[in-house]
Amino acid sequence: MSAYFLEALKGGRPYRAKNGQLSIKASSLPVLQSPCLQRFPVEQRGFATSPLSEVNYHPRHVEMLTDPDIIDTLKARSALIRTLRTFFETRSFVEVNTPILTALAGGATAKPFETTATEFADRKLSLRIAPELWLKRLVVGGMDRIFEIGPSFRNEGLDKTHNPEFTTCEFYAVRHDLPQLMDYTKQLLTDMALAVGAVFHQQKPAVAKLLRAVQEPYQEFDFIPTLSSALELDLPNLSSPDAQGRLLDIFEAKNLPLPSNPTVPRLVDKLSSIYVEPRSAERPAWIVNIPECLSPLAKSYIHPTASHDQPVAARAELFIQGKEVVNCYEEENDPFEQRRKFQEQQRYAHQTAPLGRGDRPARETVDEEAMKVDQDYLEALEWGLPPTGGWGCGIDRLVMLFIGKERIGDVLSFGSLRAVTRGAEKRDSDL
Repeated sequence: MSAYFLEALKGGRPYRAKNGQLSIKASSLPVLQSPCLQRFPVEQRGFATSPLSEVNYHPRHVEMLTDPDIIDTLKARSALIRTLRTFFETRSFVEVNTPILTALAGGATAKPFETTATEFADRKLSLRIAPELWLKRLVVGGMDRIFEIGPSFRNEGLDKTHNPEFTTCEFYAVRHDLPQLMDYTKQLLTDMALAVGAVFHQQKPAVAKLLRAVQEPYQEFDFIPTLSSALELDLPNLSSPDAQGRLLDIFEAKNLPLPSNPTVPRLVDKLSSIYVEPRSAERPAWIVNIPECLSPLAKSYIHPTASHDQPVAARAELFIQGKEVVNCYEEENDPFEQRRKFQEQQRYAHQTAPLGRGDRPARETVDEEAMKVDQDYLEALEWGLPPTGGWGCGIDRLVMLFIGKERIGDVLSFGSLRAVTRGAEKRDSDL
């Protein structure tokens, strides 16, 4: 019986029994406070976050009673979020909450969950995929430094680093540019590393190395020149009509697997994941001057040195060990430019992939995750969004990074969606 369920044993001074064992003579019997009617599973530290636990499944509260690593992980997560809040509050940011149920889910490239409300049976509602567009409305309304920590939802598959429900932090600050946002990031990650490190008495060597790495200078890679150098050719102008066909030629020449929806943004993102992002394996790396087609909510300009007059965004992504950790933007505040960028996303989403080479037929590509034209947000911009810097990170992935976990379910209180919906399978079988 666990000591948690018993009132403390009362007794006198310790003594040694006849067999030599140290003992205490009880002056009163313990009182049972709460019965445990189940047999405890016998497991070792770390079992609950191992692949074997997927087969020998126990509810999270049982795993916690047998594996203290879970409690340490939740304490580390709490320390990380507390560090975020302290960082922003000491810089006069105001914490806010924005809607989770919305009419149109925007702010990211993703497929939303859709539902209805009893009160509005004729309205299709979506769970938010990002809080960004709501937060920028608050900036339009006059709040110049705000942040939000909360859940977002994306109707996508499950893997080691993706869960349909996840936690993000975003902040927006008027008159902040990319260098300021990147400097904030370095300070924040250093503070987080120290806070999370304090939770554990002994770190794994790989984690200790990472905690040192985030406090050292970061690398910086210019997206298009770096990618062109790796491919040993110049990328086409990504906004040109023939960009998709020329990118497909690159994939064919390099014998690379195509993404499921081979639109221009998807193709460029795939090339980055192969040739640019892995450069952060040893040291954290900023990727800057990201193509406009990948950043429709950021301000943009023509790259100063790349060939073919490439339109790029005022955006920087931080990668650590090949994984995206932080996004920084100088926000697009021109409603006419923002409309054009929304429309471009829809044009990309409905491209006909020119695969008619050799025996392969051409086929239309439809990307359901592409951003829609959000008329309400465009009208909000017409009231005037001041020059604003925006920043976002995934809390779950940061916790994974700082404590050396490989699966996102390991850093969630009750595991991934697969774990929390196991009961649905049982209910269906009982019907």
